[in-house]
Amino acid sequence: MNLATNRNVLVDLFGATEGAGLRLKQAALVVLGIGVLAVAAKIRIPMWPVPVTMGTFAVLTLGAAYGPRLGLATILGYMLVGALGFDVFAGSSAEANGLTYMMGGTGGYLAGYVAATVLLGMLARAGWDRTAPKMAGAMLMGNVLIYLPGVAWLGVLYGWDKPLLEWGLTPFLIGDALKLALAAVILPLAWRAVGRARG
Repeated sequence: MNLATNRNVLVDLFGATEGAGLRLKQAALVVLGIGVLAVAAKIRIPMWPVPVTMGTFAVLTLGAAYGPRLGLATILGYMLVGALGFDVFAGSSAEANGLTYMMGGTGGYLAGYVAATVLLGMLARAGWDRTAPKMAGAMLMGNVLIYLPGVAWLGVLYGWDKPLLEWGLTPFLIGDALKLALAAVILPLAWRAVGRARG
């Protein structure tokens, strides 16, 4: 697996590339990314067996578009906003929010978001976001990084004798497969569009 991480990601292609202009662009992208993550977390699409939320889709595609460093800054900013009590997570509300919510059943998945964002950024820097098969593979690995700590944290909270996979994995597989396919198409198409615009 080639992980030479010296290629551009999508956000490198626009705006300033050095100095104060670059810092301003990065700050704006972090704020924009936090907003996108917060909105996507609240989007629910009715589906069997459970509704599909767009949070994981936003996390993984943002990681790929931003790269590992800017992606990490953005996802940590998102976690900070959530920890301060703002209603930015899929299951949070005015009554259930902040660190108390984050340490509940969703805590492992949120930790997985951070790891998956960095992984997708690294894979994008290695060029995995340029083709549908590689982007699908990157999304699959990102989902694994979300589910591993997510299900493990459920075990810590509720006991390893509980049906953890039925609670925290299998109901979401169909929706995640659809989101994986969507991202595998969107990112390579974005690169093609950029190439045509510059060509």
